[in-house]
Amino acid sequence: MDELDRTILAHLLRQARASFQEIGAAVGLSAPAVKRRVDRMVSGGQITGFTALVNPAALGWRTEAYVEVYYRDNISPAELRRSLEPIPQVVGVWTIAGEADALVHVMATDMADIESTVERIRENARVGRTRSSIVMSRLLERPRTDRPLDHPGA
Repeated sequence: MDELDRTILAHLLRQARASFQEIGAAVGLSAPAVKRRVDRMVSGGQITGFTALVNPAALGWRTEAYVEVYYRDNISPAELRRSLEPIPQVVGVWTIAGEADALVHVMATDMADIESTVERIRENARVGRTRSSIVMSRLLERPRTDRPLDHPGA
């Protein structure tokens, strides 16, 4: 990726629905040239997909929690994903370092829905215990565009 690719990517991160023509006007390229570069970044794996950000409250999800899951023995990331992916209230799963094996982000309609979701997570016989933290309010969420694109973690 060159600097022009990074600039195009920054535009896409700010406004994924921007047209190739709009991006081209901002970076000094024609729309077809921008499309070729975006297609190259998709095929090269720098862009892994396009998505919409959804207001959770609009879906009726007014309650959220982060659940630490502790397994009785080792579990592969693939098995972890297979066991949690079918639960619609589970919106994110990460393997983590530390005592817990995984951190699970749960979004639900209310506390009863959180409770039943945690119980569903615990149905896996390999789960030893869980620890939940309920989100009281969201104070700061930075979009990924706040990170410089030349940062090694970007």
